[in-house]
Amino acid sequence: MDEINKKCLKKITILYVEDDLLIQSQTKEILEKVVKKVFTATNGKEALSLFENNNIDIIITDITMPVMDGIILSKKIREENQEVPIIITSAHNNSDTFIKAIEIGISRFILKPLNIMDLIKIIDEFSENICNKKEKDNISNLLEQYKSIVDVNSIVSKTNKNGFITYVNQPFIDISGYSKEELIGSSHNIIRHPDNSKEIFVKMWDTILTKKEVWQGVLKNLAKNGKSYYVRSTIKPILDVDGNIIEFIAIRQDITPQEKTRKFLQKQNFEKISNLNDALKNQEQYENVINQINIVSRFNLQGKITYVNKRFCKLIEYKKEELIGQTFKMIRHEDTNIEISRQMWKTIKSGKSWSGKLINKSKTGKTFHLDAVISPIFNQNNEIYEFISVCHNITPIIELHKELEDTQREIIYRMGEIGETRSKETGNHVKRVAEYSKLLAKLYGLENSDIEILFMASPMHDIGKVGIPDEVLNKPGKLNEQEWEVMKEHSALGYNILKNSKREILKAAAIISYHHHEKWDGSGYPQRLKEEEIHIFGRITAVADVFDALGSDRCYKQAWELDRILELFKEQRAKHFEPKLVDLFFENLNDFLEIRDKYVD
Repeated sequence: MDEINKKCLKKITILYVEDDLLIQSQTKEILEKVVKKVFTATNGKEALSLFENNNIDIIITDITMPVMDGIILSKKIREENQEVPIIITSAHNNSDTFIKAIEIGISRFILKPLNIMDLIKIIDEFSENICNKKEKDNISNLLEQYKSIVDVNSIVSKTNKNGFITYVNQPFIDISGYSKEELIGSSHNIIRHPDNSKEIFVKMWDTILTKKEVWQGVLKNLAKNGKSYYVRSTIKPILDVDGNIIEFIAIRQDITPQEKTRKFLQKQNFEKISNLNDALKNQEQYENVINQINIVSRFNLQGKITYVNKRFCKLIEYKKEELIGQTFKMIRHEDTNIEISRQMWKTIKSGKSWSGKLINKSKTGKTFHLDAVISPIFNQNNEIYEFISVCHNITPIIELHKELEDTQREIIYRMGEIGETRSKETGNHVKRVAEYSKLLAKLYGLENSDIEILFMASPMHDIGKVGIPDEVLNKPGKLNEQEWEVMKEHSALGYNILKNSKREILKAAAIISYHHHEKWDGSGYPQRLKEEEIHIFGRITAVADVFDALGSDRCYKQAWELDRILELFKEQRAKHFEPKLVDLFFENLNDFLEIRDKYVD
């Protein structure tokens, strides 16, 4: 039982068809200790109904049964499903029956009486492929949900290499006013507004075609009915595995209200208004316009709030009386970048408008994100006397982005776990390695962006193991010289799987796979790099991976005691591992042990 993949088997459902109730009961009792669920039937008709109404992974069926025999049952199942493994059991080694079974597509043929351990090993052989297929299906499902979320909340189109539209979603059709048939096969010139300069499109094509990078910007478009609208666009080339452009995908958000407000404010010319009554009347009109669609506030030169509209109060959950005379510090979120606030003040005090994203919190502690335009207001002497802030609530968009990032992180973890499952290791190994790596990166002083990339990429350090044969990967005991050379190939295999990706996280994972078995003194593999020739991501992951591997049971060894592991790290300082990383490890050992205990197998 130790040699079977218990974790995978616990996900498997079996349909066992046997008309001898004693054999059925005894076999079911044993199988239920190994797999997730066992369905039983005494004839083919019952079995077919169970198969059609349940998710069955493997079928084990006798041949000779009343009502419907095992051969007819297998034939009917194969008419519906060509992939599900079918194991035939029989007390007779009849050549005609055997030939029929082969013609139908039976997976295995076992003679009775059953050897239960042999049966479990056969089930285990099928289970690994079934589990991997389920994992791939889960990932595909996540990606499909990811696509559907984007499709519902954004304006999406796809374009071929020649610039002709190949796909539009419903929001694109709705905002443009054109039908799907009018759009497919046309270029985006069909909605291009003449106010856009040619330089914008030259730069856009130069970015996405020549540099193969993402282009972002604001475009003014023209709907079929002649009305203009504004979109914030992100356009990305989609590449094949060789890095060639297949098509382009564009994702847009409708920002027409914000842009029209901004244009309106630009037209206001307060310094030319000499009569106070006219100024007040003009201000009333402009406030009425922007109050309808935006979150508006005004504040004086000292930063104290002098006005808020109803939409502001509703979002922030404070009454108007609670806000007037206060500064924005009372709603500033603790995650606010102070440098952004300083840059904003510097810009508006110089007489220019500032635009950017703000993060605030409401009276009850809710977090919300704003897309803001803050402009100075001038008197007739062209002096700044107050500032106006016009904002749009983009919290749903930010939350969507976070959900997409979480989805990406989940997919990467699942990919890492596939590599570990093949080598009979646990998914918690990749979680612990990720947490250890993140902690070491922080202690080492890496930038926050690099820490996050390493945290997300390190779970795939051993993804190359998917290409190592089982007889080497799961061999109990020490590998011989030839087997060790095969095992060492997993670093390069992982690198080659990921190296052509244009995603920053996957590129980092390729480097980690390639470098995490290099050693500080140059005695590692596959390139025999030394010291800082080894990427810092690889040096950090090496410490994390070895610490966790030594403390875990593997098919070829028992887990080491902590004292023995620490002694090895002292010996391998400046040999296997970078000295600074070893020192940081020992200085913060309790933090590493806390992670180990949190994600225990």
